[in-house]
Amino acid sequence: MSVLRVENISKAFPGTLALDGVSCEFESGRVNALVGKNGSGKSTLVKIINGAHQPSGGRILLDGRPLVCASPADAQRQGIATVYQELSLVPGLTVAENILMGRFVMRGKLVDWKKTYAAAGEILRGMKIDIDPREQVSRLSMWQCQMVEIAKAMSSDPKVLLLDEPTSSLAQHETQILFGLIRELKKRDVIILYISHRLQELWEICDTCCVLRDGVLAGKINDMQAATHKELLHLMFGDTAVSDKPRDLMTSGEVVLRVDGLTRGTAFRDVGFSLHRGEVLGIAGMLGAGRSELLRAVFGIDPYDSGTICVDGAEVRRVTPEIMKELGMGMTPEDRKYEGLIQIQSIRDNLCNASLKKLSGRLFMRRGAEEEAAQRQVKDLQIKVADVGQPVTSLSGGNQQKVVVGNWLNTSPKIMLFDEPSRGIDVSAKQQIFEIIWKLSRAGVSSIVVSSELEELIEVCQRILIMRAGRITGEVMAGDIKIDQLYSVCMGGTIE
Repeated sequence: MSVLRVENISKAFPGTLALDGVSCEFESGRVNALVGKNGSGKSTLVKIINGAHQPSGGRILLDGRPLVCASPADAQRQGIATVYQELSLVPGLTVAENILMGRFVMRGKLVDWKKTYAAAGEILRGMKIDIDPREQVSRLSMWQCQMVEIAKAMSSDPKVLLLDEPTSSLAQHETQILFGLIRELKKRDVIILYISHRLQELWEICDTCCVLRDGVLAGKINDMQAATHKELLHLMFGDTAVSDKPRDLMTSGEVVLRVDGLTRGTAFRDVGFSLHRGEVLGIAGMLGAGRSELLRAVFGIDPYDSGTICVDGAEVRRVTPEIMKELGMGMTPEDRKYEGLIQIQSIRDNLCNASLKKLSGRLFMRRGAEEEAAQRQVKDLQIKVADVGQPVTSLSGGNQQKVVVGNWLNTSPKIMLFDEPSRGIDVSAKQQIFEIIWKLSRAGVSSIVVSSELEELIEVCQRILIMRAGRITGEVMAGDIKIDQLYSVCMGGTIE
């Protein structure tokens, strides 16, 4: 049995102590989960193990031998392999080329392709992965790409395998295929660290669980099957209090959006809810619950199979982004970089893209109106920029998110859909985004907020819908529930 042990690991960044004397160990033959809410320090610990960060104090031992990794490449040479959430495969190359990149079987100065494909095929068969090594990666499904990524990591015969959110892009049946592979890897003398936000998966695939909270080890569960949801959540969050929110948010009985029986394949089924004027409504659920897919369907980005959507009491017969925009709806997408912004354009252009029709004359853009609209959002949203003519890529993540929001506010919306509005931005910028949502509520604008950080929903929303496995399974008032209770009901438990 192999053991990876971290002893008194600390990591200080300017103004922040990310890890404070963390000690824990991970064994081979078991799937060892590492969990914690955002800011708990788990990502920092993983980056120290794989050489991306250097610790400020403490040490790492692998089978009793001190492990010092100056870089990820150095860590890989010493037996640490990492499969990141963002896949690193080259789509235009074959499976074999991706697995053995830089290590092809050579015949003199030429690649021996027959033996290279045979070597890759042997690796795949040894892991019981039924994928043709000659197949081009661009033709594979997401779960097949994930399998190839793991095979690539295992091809160097590592002692430690770090799996960072391996199921985040997989459907349920694809997740089960991946779990089958992980169970096969357990039979080898490899230490598996499993990092995931999908807490409900831990009981299915993990044997142990180390929990970080605020940079320290909150505790370790040595037997996941004997642990309860309540025990895990208490380790993650401790004793939590209900946060205060402004008392002057709009409350109204007027329904501005009604969804009935909305269904789209396996993404979500028979979803129904109402949104009131000025209300801030949250949709809570674990990753894969169907929250983002639901928002995209309501806004018309993705089609749905059946059901009805009514705005201001009238059914929308044909749902497209253009029509929903005309009806007063806006949406900030989950991926602001590729779906919310046009990277080659200026800040001014990105603030006005959704309102081009409103800002244009009969033939040409009214540049004065465009400049006025852009400057208004810069002022109202406190976007830190010297010149709106600068490229939007020059802004920080938080200010880019404000540009995405401002783009839709220039359309004077009645309903805003926010999909992961605080992703990838700092604490200060998050609070500013929340203030924007509350300001909209005071003005009678309704909002639906989806966030993977459930504590944010309690902080910013008035009412929260619970979504699980594609269905709305309940609703709670944000002021009546604590964060550990919300996580529990999202995983199928009850409020205790």
